[in-house]
Amino acid sequence: MMWAASARPKIGHRATSDVVVRLRTPEGRDEWLYCHSAVLAAGSDYFADRLSDAWPTCQILDSRYCVEVHCPDLDLSSHVNALRLLYAAEPVSRFGVRGALGVLRAAAHLGCPRIAAACADYLESAPWDEADEEEILAAVPSLGGGAQYDRVLARLRPADPAPATAIFLSAFRHATAASAASRELKSAAQEQLEYMLTEDDDAPLLAFDDTDAGNSVKSQVKDCVAGLLSRFSDFTSSALAKQMETPCSSEGELQQELYSFVSDISWVCQVLGKLEMMKCLAAYWVGASSDVVMAVEAACPGCECLKIRVKVIEISAKVLEAVAFGNVVLPAEKRCHAVNVWIGFAGITKHLVDQANRGDDSESHNGNNGDDGHHGDAEAAAKIGLDSEVWQGLESAITAIVMTLPSNTQAEILSEWLQSKHAAFLDLTEAFDAWCYRSKVARRRLSFLNNINPTP
Repeated sequence: MMWAASARPKIGHRATSDVVVRLRTPEGRDEWLYCHSAVLAAGSDYFADRLSDAWPTCQILDSRYCVEVHCPDLDLSSHVNALRLLYAAEPVSRFGVRGALGVLRAAAHLGCPRIAAACADYLESAPWDEADEEEILAAVPSLGGGAQYDRVLARLRPADPAPATAIFLSAFRHATAASAASRELKSAAQEQLEYMLTEDDDAPLLAFDDTDAGNSVKSQVKDCVAGLLSRFSDFTSSALAKQMETPCSSEGELQQELYSFVSDISWVCQVLGKLEMMKCLAAYWVGASSDVVMAVEAACPGCECLKIRVKVIEISAKVLEAVAFGNVVLPAEKRCHAVNVWIGFAGITKHLVDQANRGDDSESHNGNNGDDGHHGDAEAAAKIGLDSEVWQGLESAITAIVMTLPSNTQAEILSEWLQSKHAAFLDLTEAFDAWCYRSKVARRRLSFLNNINPTP
């Protein structure tokens, strides 16, 4: 039934009311509302049924029908609001997200499709906070199915593979873009990409198999990584040239840019490990080891910028672990070169970190004793520490790689390690023990070979 605005009855108008609605809760609360049967029956399937001739148990109160509605205590006010909206020319979802959700529950209980649709429209378009999401997820399934409820939950449904892959690739390009790009956007992209690929209580959002689509994604990831490494190579070459021409020129800017590069490469290691693509980084890092160390030593002598050295250690640990576990296969010459470079760098770095943590800068690696600037650097470096798992991973990887090399090569590496003044900072005793054992029993174990050299 449709009324003109001036003729439409008003809820609570006792003189024209012909029905009383009594809202009751299990806790004993109740609310009495003077209503109009024509309005109730037109807008609510529940009241249309209760006020019909087919319902024989209507009570009479003060010459009016009395209809009781039982509802949960928390939903009492929502039922009142739903009844009031039956009288409104257009339902107004002015109650906020949780209020609208309560009215939606009441509308579903009372069979008010117009009000339910208006609330669903509002919930579909309104912003939610995390608490709103949890409450909606708890409430909507109990309301039954329907297209309007599907619309409400649309923002929470998992994305299809195609758009999810598209946002992954777009974010990866930002995450590996040049440093001139927005650092905030790059950090956000790196954080969310790592979250997408992490297996925690939920499976990773994306997984790229050996299908054409998966290989296409990996190819684009590889291109982005290649671009980052190419820019890093150009930077290290340029930085070395500048330092040779004008030492200490623009040191702060150089260190900042170097830290940005190694931070990005360290993050790339995490992602490539999850994608089983470390090979595209490991081969480069092993080949560029000497240049990387030279660039770091030139830009960050002594205790300066220990955070850069620590990042480089993190990258090297991941790369060498990939080589040690056989995920990346490299010839013996390259493996030997890599461990020689990183044994020396790791020992010096661990020494500097320990020195900084003791607050002792008197034996600074660059010999600038009594320099107030370097004293500040040492104090700042004291806040930088090597993650114990990263360090143990690096030691284990170097040990494993050394043990894969020819025995004479192992002897050379171990001899240099033992002679180094930083030998105590990197534990290669397992490789040393293995070499001693293998060397001593070699002739007996390999007696089936005719060309064994006699032990000197």
